Amino acid sequence: MEPNGCARSWAGRRRATLYVGAVDATEFLGLERTEDPLRFRLPVTPGICTGGNFLFGGAGLGAAVEALEIASGRPLVWATAQYLSFARPPAVLDLEVVVAVEGKSTTQARVVARHGEAEIITVNAALGSRPTELGGAWAEKPDVRPPSTSPHREFNNDITGTISSRLDVRIAAGRRPRDLDGTPSADGRCALWARMPDLLEMSAAALGVFGDFVPFGVSQATGLRAGGNSLDNTLRVARLVATEWVLLDIRIHAVAAGFAHGLVHLWAEDGTLLATASQSAKVRVWR
Repeated sequence: MEPNGCARSWAGRRRATLYVGAVDATEFLGLERTEDPLRFRLPVTPGICTGGNFLFGGAGLGAAVEALEIASGRPLVWATAQYLSFARPPAVLDLEVVVAVEGKSTTQARVVARHGEAEIITVNAALGSRPTELGGAWAEKPDVRPPSTSPHREFNNDITGTISSRLDVRIAAGRRPRDLDGTPSADGRCALWARMPDLLEMSAAALGVFGDFVPFGVSQATGLRAGGNSLDNTLRVARLVATEWVLLDIRIHAVAAGFAHGLVHLWAEDGTLLATASQSAKVRVWR
């Protein structure tokens, strides 16, 4: 599909920076194309799963975003995912892209990811770009320590072979589990540096993975050993630039009735606002 002839030129720009020894988001997630340009397959392997042995929500959103960009030939503007059910290895998800509206500069589309008859994830999205001289970013990047002096994130379970083992995550501002003494945070904010060491280039799909870290802030905000299972994830892409590390500026707005609500600003190392993501999650207290 090449709406208005943009698919080939945009995809070509993405491929222009390929180099040996790294993978793009499609390969990182294991997304597979089929003979139908609107259908894709996602084998659920341990490498895209959580320590609980189910598909990491951000990986599911990232795969859907990649499928949408490939099918439409346009870059993502926003995407919102609703996580309906768990998918565990060795399941294989079928992703169907439905183009609802294809305009001159914008495509409105959706993806439904199924395992058999069960819907696992649904994603609605808009894609495209519009030439304009207007621009700017008004969010403020927090002043945090650099990745080199930030301690590695600690885990409560074995992450061997999971998606967490393929990410390098460090605490730029926040408390380690041993320091959580029940004292709530004053502002509900914390920050992580994160990178995918094997990733070729920054992409909307990669940001979909990083945008699924809002539940990490639950423990930081409450001061308790807690987290959450994401119910949704809405990613809004501002501007993609080359960066090895992404700063996850996490802000928990509220925890109430067993649910947490918050957002994360995603910053490049040079201070560019890459995207924002917002989520709600079921709050879970760690055993």
